[in-house]
Amino acid sequence: MAKSNQPTVVGRGLGGELRGLREAKKLGLRRVAARLDWQASKLSRMETGIQGIRAEDVASLLVIYGVTGDERRRLLGMAERSAESGWWEVIGGLSDESRTLIRLEAEATSVVNWQPLLIPGLLQTADYTQVLMRDGGVEEPDAQSRVAARLGRQAVLTRPQPPELLAIVDEMVLRRVLGSPRLMARQLRHLIEAAERPNITLRVVPFAVGGHPGLDGGFALFDFPRNKSVVYLDQKISGLFLEETPQVAFFRREAERLGAVALSPTESVDFVARVATEHERE
Repeated sequence: MAKSNQPTVVGRGLGGELRGLREAKKLGLRRVAARLDWQASKLSRMETGIQGIRAEDVASLLVIYGVTGDERRRLLGMAERSAESGWWEVIGGLSDESRTLIRLEAEATSVVNWQPLLIPGLLQTADYTQVLMRDGGVEEPDAQSRVAARLGRQAVLTRPQPPELLAIVDEMVLRRVLGSPRLMARQLRHLIEAAERPNITLRVVPFAVGGHPGLDGGFALFDFPRNKSVVYLDQKISGLFLEETPQVAFFRREAERLGAVALSPTESVDFVARVATEHERE
């Protein structure tokens, strides 16, 4: 059983899913705990990922919540791995395409997102996301559910106490036309508007830099008020969460190196505006 006050990504993800199942059934925390002869504090700690979650405890909860079949097996598998650091998460055609990523974004106080190929998900327009799903071969209705999930994630940026977002993108992101030049122009204007918010900083790494440390792929780095920092690497059908201190430190240094070669925030916004104008003229 995990006993750390620094819950793992697996434990936090499982706890959040168990809380979601309980709330979907409209069951109070004390009511569920009483049915299992538990202290309410035990269930609360499990749902927040602070207390280790045994597979047998999860099995008991799933009986109450009426969860069976593949979903039951998936959640029990998470329970068996809840003490492990690091996590591969397979992404299916779910309305919340990555439950854990959504929860991390909601809990984070700051996010650094480097993207060498695409507009960061938290800053995409609906049209851009729809074209991205279509061109990526995602079939309906999976595409629509993923679009809805991605747009839903963006609500964290406008809540009363939003996380600080540093979005660093390569110039290629701005110049690759998805859908049409007009659609791309609207997407870039959306980036400019987003960068006006006090919690969002936009930086661009221009082609003039040449080679740089971000060419081998994107990443997102999340910091939290109490829990360990986490790095997320997005793959085509899966996502990798890293939380070991040396791993996180490596990507923090990578973010610093990218910041050293990127344009300043003011220069970046001006650069994006120029590229948007070029798309509008095409």
